[in-house]
Amino acid sequence: MLKHLLTIAGSDSSGGAGIQADLKTFAAHGTFGMSVITAVTAQNTCGVTKVQDIDCDVVQAQIEAVFDDVRVDAVKIGMVSRPEIIKTIAACLRKYAPKIIVVDPVMISKSGYPLLAPEACATLISELLPLATLLTPNLPEAEAISGMHVTKKEEMRPVAEKIISLGAKAVLVKGGHLSDTADDLLFDGEKEIWFAGERIDTKNTHGTGCTLSSSLAANLAKGLTLEEAVAASKAYVTEAIRYGIPLGSGCGPTHHFVDLYRKAGILE
Repeated sequence: MLKHLLTIAGSDSSGGAGIQADLKTFAAHGTFGMSVITAVTAQNTCGVTKVQDIDCDVVQAQIEAVFDDVRVDAVKIGMVSRPEIIKTIAACLRKYAPKIIVVDPVMISKSGYPLLAPEACATLISELLPLATLLTPNLPEAEAISGMHVTKKEEMRPVAEKIISLGAKAVLVKGGHLSDTADDLLFDGEKEIWFAGERIDTKNTHGTGCTLSSSLAANLAKGLTLEEAVAASKAYVTEAIRYGIPLGSGCGPTHHFVDLYRKAGILE
């Protein structure tokens, strides 16, 4: 049965991250993608220059339009910049109660542009974490959520425990910012599972966080366990990075359709 995936996130005008990356990822996983846009960003491979948040009533109307008509098998949440938007999304999700919710706590763009208002972090923690099937923070985001400092691999478990105590059912703490390794930790409050990370020498990594969280939502919707979903999604993202597209003059996007292009004989 075709799975239906909903992304609630911001739009990236250059197509490498946000809603655009999510929909490409859903399609690459053989699922049907739908979207609720929370913000419109003006950005390219060099960075973000402008953000326009969408009014809360429009965000709510988008969510209701989807859920009132279509079965939603999983939800991925990305950029949600304002407390009032977060509260609106949380209220809608409590109403419709989708079984799978993957939250990517997007806080800062790769170029350093703030995508989450400082006053919104506490709202994200109180409103969205208790709804999350899986939270996917990188280390700076994990620090902001937990209030704990982490620079070494052995410090990731305490941070994960703190995040679980805040309400998330499971957390994938991404270790890409570590200096000596890039290993990720999956923790559900009891079981600790490590996934080895591979560093690929490329600057074309725009949208990796969005792509990973969307892949996780799709794989969970398709019936994979958390451990299986993380393994499969990391493999997908690794290939997407390996064949990253040298678009523009900055950090190009990952390649969401490596398998499709390979089968078509057009992979460069």
